[in-house]
Amino acid sequence: MFWSLYIITTLLNLASAQSSCRLSPSGNVKPSVASGYKWQVVATGLARPRGLAFDDRGRLLVIESGSGDLSAHTLNEDGGGCVTINSSKTVVEGMSLNHGIGFDSKQGMLYASNTNETYGWQYDSAAISISDQQTVVSNMSGTDHSTRTLLLAQRAPGMMVVSFGSLSNLDLSATNVDSGTASVKAFNLTNLTSTYTYQTDGMLLGWGLRNEVGLAEHPVTGGIWGVENSADQVVRYNVDVHADNPGEELNFLGYLNGTNSSNTGSNFGYPWCLSAWDPEALPQNENIQVGTQFAIDSTSALGNQNRTDAFCADQTQSRLVFDSHMAPLDIKFNDTGRQAWITFHGSWNSPNPVGYKLSLVNFTDAGEPVDQRTSKTAAVDIFGNEDDSACPGNCFRPVAMAIDTHGRIFLSSDATGEIYLVTRDSAATGTPTSPDNGSSTSTSSSASTTSTSAGTKNASSWFFTVVIGSLFAMMSCIV
Repeated sequence: MFWSLYIITTLLNLASAQSSCRLSPSGNVKPSVASGYKWQVVATGLARPRGLAFDDRGRLLVIESGSGDLSAHTLNEDGGGCVTINSSKTVVEGMSLNHGIGFDSKQGMLYASNTNETYGWQYDSAAISISDQQTVVSNMSGTDHSTRTLLLAQRAPGMMVVSFGSLSNLDLSATNVDSGTASVKAFNLTNLTSTYTYQTDGMLLGWGLRNEVGLAEHPVTGGIWGVENSADQVVRYNVDVHADNPGEELNFLGYLNGTNSSNTGSNFGYPWCLSAWDPEALPQNENIQVGTQFAIDSTSALGNQNRTDAFCADQTQSRLVFDSHMAPLDIKFNDTGRQAWITFHGSWNSPNPVGYKLSLVNFTDAGEPVDQRTSKTAAVDIFGNEDDSACPGNCFRPVAMAIDTHGRIFLSSDATGEIYLVTRDSAATGTPTSPDNGSSTSTSSSASTTSTSAGTKNASSWFFTVVIGSLFAMMSCIV
């Protein structure tokens, strides 16, 4: 009797520890996590948080697009691993900042962007203050895709990569490389004497890239990778194919460290060509596989012009594709370069909600995705929503990530005003499983020692199921 009561009390205490460490998600949001991982809410009530970075004292820097400000948050971690915000301070205000952010700890420089410009400041991490504002890149104004993601290269110090999305769903100006739209460029910060103009300055990494919101540098090879939000409302041979096509893209843009690549500066096809996700849904698909670029019908938006499949075959192809309309917004590599983490913001234009999750793609030691170009199972789902049918209204929507020195992922959700923390669960054992959460992306290869293959599963629900089951079993023994 004594030992039974002792075990019951212990289980209840464990259950309490599992739930008391975290803030509750906003509203009716019900997150779900893969077996082998755990999550917690670090912050709520932020003004549409998007871009994230850490300063040299471990503070979390956040672009709050709802206010246009950049805020710094000092974190506190208790003995149980619960991370909360201890204090916050607005660092930059009144600049209409909306997404891009980067911090150069060696130079003490903080960078951020709004729709038209990228800025830099000297950052005093002791005082949490800025000085000496400068405009780094200008002339990027546009309406439809307004974020200007920036990436500070580590393998090519002093280089900043900036993406400039298309001006509309199908943007005719993107067919002119000199327009600057739908492209990605790199700018040298070490010899900056005056503001760069996006269209005429910088090194072109790629064009014909509809909206390359997420950018990352491979930590071993120095390769630059991007994730692209592809087009909506697509028609081919008078058939509306937008339900399952085109696929979102993972693109390789070459190197900044002197390594040659034919991809660097090349045309990736948009707006004439898009990548197939479901070839079966495309008319006249005889030579089309997953990932193959296909031509679309002429539209008034494109001056009543179009191109052929043969033309599209000659454009630079994506390296992988993902389910249509999932809206990838960020990509980050772990320190080994063997996993690329990707946030999928979620669809607005799909018959069934898709995305709304954090996934990973496995890479080889040579810095290439493990899966082939034709794979539909390259994205391994780690953290998402319990029921995708409740999205977007009752779901968190992942935007950007910052990975700390412990390999933990801090994740922003603009729709819910939250910051989440996703970590490996050191107490978990066994092989992760892939439950059904309504996602159309399945899982494939197992992950490396720093991550595991899984779909989404509510770890908290599993834990409490075990606890309650144990309680009932023990109570029946007592009776």
